Parts: sequence; structure tokens; C-alpha cells
Amino acid sequence: MPSSSQQERKTHFGFREVPESEKDGLVAGVFHSVANKYDLMNDLMSLGVHRLWKQYAVEASGVRARMRVLDVAGGTGDLAAKFALRVGWRGQVVLADINNSMLEIGRERLADEGFAGNVGFVQANAESLPFPEDYFDRVSIAFGLRNVTHIDRALASMFRVLKPGGALLVLEFSRPVAPGLNRLYDAYSFNVLPWLGRAVAQDEASYRYLAESIRKHPDQETLKAMMGKAGFERVQYFNLSGGIVALHKGYKL
Repeated sequence: MPSSSQQERKTHFGFREVPESEKDGLVAGVFHSVANKYDLMNDLMSLGVHRLWKQYAVEASGVRARMRVLDVAGGTGDLAAKFALRVGWRGQVVLADINNSMLEIGRERLADEGFAGNVGFVQANAESLPFPEDYFDRVSIAFGLRNVTHIDRALASMFRVLKPGGALLVLEFSRPVAPGLNRLYDAYSFNVLPWLGRAVAQDEASYRYLAESIRKHPDQETLKAMMGKAGFERVQYFNLSGGIVALHKGYKL
């Protein structure tokens, strides 16, 4: 009879197959390693364009005064800060992240920038969010969905905590659609990104994983279908930078 370890389902960690029970720990190791250089590396890797992608997501969110917003896998607080300005002091923003190293940097960063009172911080797994049902007006997850072990469970968890009429926004790397972009993107991802990781963050392996994880993430249409299966309606997506990144938006009606 097969042992329990032989029966355990496998998932991807970059291009490797690993037992599902190990993925959270492996991803945690990546983000513990890169936390201190995360913001700098984002600027270098995207030539600053990640700021425009995030601003686009915020504009598309429709967040306004007094709303409750949950930013899942919120990391160092880019989106949380932008949402906090929009909800005002009578609103609420919760930055949730499974990784304590990232969460602490986000907490320190937002405190240094003067955000207090309307921003909370919670260490939480996207697949089992510890919040009441029908609680948030908006939920966002930026560049984090591809790192969860079970995307379907994370989508279901985010659906549960949304209020009826609320919306989920997923900002994530996707599949280039511009002609000829795939080859250039592959060359950049598998050569330049690991080199930057080695030169700047002293961690080539983590940035190679990040490049690989993008290739394993569902493409635009597949993720749209997964959101629909989780219960979201009126799901649509917007390709940014030729499809290198896509913003998916769906409603809980």
C-alpha cells in the first residue's frame, strides 16, 4: 500500500514539482529572502512600470470614501497606501500577507509614511482568510495569486469575505499578446531577472523561481474562467504592457 507521502498530491514550485504540503514553506523562504530588497527589485525589474500597473488597478477598483478594502498578499504596502488615501479616516484598509517578513516591512513603511488609524495588518493565508463573510467592499491581490498552492481555494476565500455588490481585483503577470513579445520576454525573464537577483539581492534562485512561477500561472482566459467558477460575475480583464500583466475584475452579485 502506498504511504501517505506517496499519495500526497503534487503542485508546482516554479518548474519543479513538490508535495502540496511543502509549497507554502518554500514560497515563504523566497519572500523571507527577498523582503529587504523587494521594492528596489520591483523598480529595477520593471523599470518602474509596476507603479503604473498598480495605479491602474486602484483607478479601476472604484474604491471611495468609507469603504472597507482587503489587500491580500499586500507585501510592502504599495496598494494599501493608495487605498487608504481613498477610503479616508472613516474607511478601513486591511493589509494581509502570509509572510511575516513582508508584513513587517509593510507595517514599518506605512507608519513612516504617516498612515495610521485606517490601516490594519493581519498575517493570513489567502486560502483561508480569517474575516467575516460579506465584510469587504473590495478585495485586491497584486502579484500574489500565482504563489498560492490552491488558486481555486484562494478565489473562494476572497469571494466569501466580499459583500454582495463588491469586487475582486487580481493584478498578475500573464501571457504576452503583442506580436513578437514572447521571445523577448522569455530572454529577459530567464537571463536578466536572475542576474539582477544575484547582483542586487544576492539571491539568484529566488528570482529564477519568480520568473518560473509566472509561466506556471493561468493565462488570461483560464483565470477568468476560474473566477467565474468561484462565483464571480461580470468578470473581465485588461491587458497591460502587451499582456505581460493583466488586471482581472469580477463582482459578487
